[in-house]
Amino acid sequence: MQGTFHWLRVNVFCYATENEEVIHDAMAELLGTDEFEYDTADSEHGNRILIFSGELSKQKEIMPIFLKLGKELTDDLKGCLEERIDEDCVFYLRLDKQELVQGRYVIAHHGDVLSITGKIVSHPAKKEIAAENMMGFLNSLEHQHNI
Repeated sequence: MQGTFHWLRVNVFCYATENEEVIHDAMAELLGTDEFEYDTADSEHGNRILIFSGELSKQKEIMPIFLKLGKELTDDLKGCLEERIDEDCVFYLRLDKQELVQGRYVIAHHGDVLSITGKIVSHPAKKEIAAENMMGFLNSLEHQHNI
């Protein structure tokens, strides 16, 4: 199968008040590896923020992430793909971080999130073609959810 993404990036912030190990483990569970980048920044109040980020470029690494999201969430994505893909063919998804650390994958509608962005393969590079390719990818997960 041709790859759906040129790349997929996953990022999550861990604030000073949060358990670093719990967020690290949730990120590792989603990515299927604990080999991702760490960086630090300071909040506007001077508190340390740890930033976990991973970038994947192989379909065999990316597909399991979407399978872990589950059928219900991927079905929800199918209904709102147009608003999740920009004119540069980049896909955006934000997962609720508090649900994530409980082992649940839920689309977030607030700021405390794990973000997933991915450049969708599209020839020519048009949002409509990217949306079709993404829909095909999500549909291809159907039978694997049933396995």
